[in-house]
Amino acid sequence: MAVQSSDQNLIVLTVYILGIYYTFNRMIESIDDMVALNFQKSAVDEQLQEQNLQDKIGISFKTGTYALEKLKDNLKELSISIENKSESLAVYVDWDNSSWVVEHNKQSRRVIRKSPDLSRDLAIPQVPTIIAPKKTISENVTAEDILKRDKETGTYQPGEPLIDIMGMKNQKPFKSLYKDFMDGKKKIDFSFQLVLRISELRVGLAPGVNVPPISIINCPFTIEKLPWTYALPWNKKKS
Repeated sequence: MAVQSSDQNLIVLTVYILGIYYTFNRMIESIDDMVALNFQKSAVDEQLQEQNLQDKIGISFKTGTYALEKLKDNLKELSISIENKSESLAVYVDWDNSSWVVEHNKQSRRVIRKSPDLSRDLAIPQVPTIIAPKKTISENVTAEDILKRDKETGTYQPGEPLIDIMGMKNQKPFKSLYKDFMDGKKKIDFSFQLVLRISELRVGLAPGVNVPPISIINCPFTIEKLPWTYALPWNKKKS
């Protein structure tokens, strides 16, 4: 009788463990795939210091954590803030010479400073934005090649994300990278090459007249797939 009771207990324990295992796996499967868009600010600060601009310029981007399936809507443009910390210098943002650089396909793309009523011919050069001393500008920037014109309103809106991660799984050259990304083994890298000109306020940007030298600041980003443990309450509090 003791042997039979022991066998029954073992069967009950096995069923219990299998039930927990099944429930645990279903719980993990129900968690949305999450990705983090990270701006490598330390790399930018290092470049500013190397160019002796750390006391003159401040650069930041709005980033965050998103569900992978919603990344397509959240990565059509990025919000950049540029601060002129100086007392007497003018900072000009040269949008037309700035660019997006995508690492995995070695692509360089034209930057477009976006506005709600963007309707002009995209081939027309963009006017540089001036930042007065002790002022900050915030702009939304996207890439020219993803802009689509709405026939009814005549305005341009991004039709695709800056980095189409989900589309990579159907592109033969990037299937391996997509798998490694989804497995958490690799990150997706891209950067915003920001071109600035800095001068005394009285100089300006008159053609052929003491045109200020260019300062190029590489602003790198990574997109990282987060492990399922991100969804645990204590990890969410930390983030």
